[in-house]
Amino acid sequence: MGFFIFDKSKIMNRNQNTLQTWDKLAQNYQEKFMNVTIYDASYDLFCNAIANEKASVLEIGSGPGNITQYLLDKHPNYKILATDVAPNMIELAQKNNPSAQFQVLDARDINQIEQKFDAVLCGFCMPYLSKEESIQLINDSYELLNNNGILYFSVIENDYDRSGSQTSSDGQFTMHVYYHQADYLQAGLKKYGFETIHLLRIEYPKPNDIVDTHLIFIVRKS
Repeated sequence: MGFFIFDKSKIMNRNQNTLQTWDKLAQNYQEKFMNVTIYDASYDLFCNAIANEKASVLEIGSGPGNITQYLLDKHPNYKILATDVAPNMIELAQKNNPSAQFQVLDARDINQIEQKFDAVLCGFCMPYLSKEESIQLINDSYELLNNNGILYFSVIENDYDRSGSQTSSDGQFTMHVYYHQADYLQAGLKKYGFETIHLLRIEYPKPNDIVDTHLIFIVRKS
């Protein structure tokens, strides 16, 4: 692991920079990702694993509400509480999904939520969480789930040691992106009492002929 994992002041600065970046990018992110369909089949698998058609769902890192919107279009009776660390993202998400509840909350603080859920969904929040923070999120999700509850989360799969700062093509924005590995995520899921239902890999094309592998877990609290 890189040295930054052990420097708390650098982690705090990095987290604050990421928050500020997402707040500034909220409108651009909405324009780019609201209509992306590449992950829809994985959301359907998530919903199919949920037994209750009136399920209570916690979404972590909602962004402008693109996943929330997809879930509610398919299952309008879901009761969704969606959270994001960026206030501008929450403002957009609420406008896009007036029937859902939204709350500004850091993914590292979901243990503050007092209610229980039938399902928890975390779509591409973990690329901005360290290995330790991601494993803690798995544990926190377990505690928030009802018996047999479903957890969905997605990461960018690569060697964790290759994690680092990435700058936008126009040079205006920089944030720290963490890559994750299936082995330690699977170990964390087993440790905290989850059984894997689906493990998916989706190839995501980027500029300059670069392709990221997006790893998606759908698991059940056992």
